[in-house]
Amino acid sequence: MLKKFKYCPICGSSLFDISSEKSRKCGKCGFEYFVNPSSANVAFILNKDGDLLVERRKNDPAKGTLDLPGGFADINETVEQGLVREVMEETGLEVTEVRYMFSKPNTYHYSGVDIPTLDLFFSCKVKDDSKVKANDDAAECMWIPLKEIKTELFGLNSVRNGLIDFIKKRNELL
Repeated sequence: MLKKFKYCPICGSSLFDISSEKSRKCGKCGFEYFVNPSSANVAFILNKDGDLLVERRKNDPAKGTLDLPGGFADINETVEQGLVREVMEETGLEVTEVRYMFSKPNTYHYSGVDIPTLDLFFSCKVKDDSKVKANDDAAECMWIPLKEIKTELFGLNSVRNGLIDFIKKRNELL
């Protein structure tokens, strides 16, 4: 990602050289830009039958593949607030409980740039799972029994790997 930045965003100098594996530093004004992961969130939502809420992606990257509700946290928003907002935007469901589970580093390819992300996975409960409706980035929403989940149909690596961990943990508890 650092290779895409040619000029210092502070002074405009072309003396904006790679300083480390995660930063560029301006040789003119001294500004150093660090590439740190953006915070993204993913929701595991089970209905009363134990089926998992799954979406079909409406947009690239991975348009048409399966996904879980979630997205990026906005500025001045906690990850939990971002997750509640994203679930509402994508599914119309009101999240009533959010419980952190684990995280996965990821690379999100968008607009020709690989954006490093840190994807945080949460178990969520919702007010009324019968009111699910695909909106925003979701082309379709569906409930799939965990036994029928095919992780290879999920387009984003971290979601696929997170699902594998989630299903494994659920099976260990049963």
